[in-house]
Amino acid sequence: MEQFLQVGVISSTHGIRGEVKVFPTTDNAARFKELKNVLLDTGKERIGLEIQSVKFFKQFVIVKFKGIDNINDIERYKGRSLLVAREDAAELGEDEYYIADLIGMDVFTEEGHFGVLRDVMETGANEVYIVDSDRHGEVLIPAIRQCVLEVDPEENRMTVRIMDGLI
Repeated sequence: MEQFLQVGVISSTHGIRGEVKVFPTTDNAARFKELKNVLLDTGKERIGLEIQSVKFFKQFVIVKFKGIDNINDIERYKGRSLLVAREDAAELGEDEYYIADLIGMDVFTEEGHFGVLRDVMETGANEVYIVDSDRHGEVLIPAIRQCVLEVDPEENRMTVRIMDGLI
């Protein structure tokens, strides 16, 4: 299991005083109001940043970090991820999972191994699991009870039922 979970990606700077536009990758963007600290993944290291202020603009979260007061101090981090430690992540409800825990999971049907979950696509109605299958190539499986029978993050295993028309 991943120790750190992504909550957003810096998309661009906002103004000249060091604020950034963050595209939230969490289900609840308002969660940024509760966050005190995040880790900036630079690709080479993870830098701890304290959140000074949060505003919302369209689909973005405008974040000001303490000690970063100039556009030049933050501009080089465009496209970089903001992470939180798993223990600081949002609480999950029943039958909810962190996407980071699903990616790479082995997917099985009643007949045996089907493929590996490569990605999760967020749609308006429900999530869709993108599974790489050796036999069928890329298969899109809706994350609904009729298709997803069991998810076991501890065993890195998911059992699905392939409905007619999916392959």
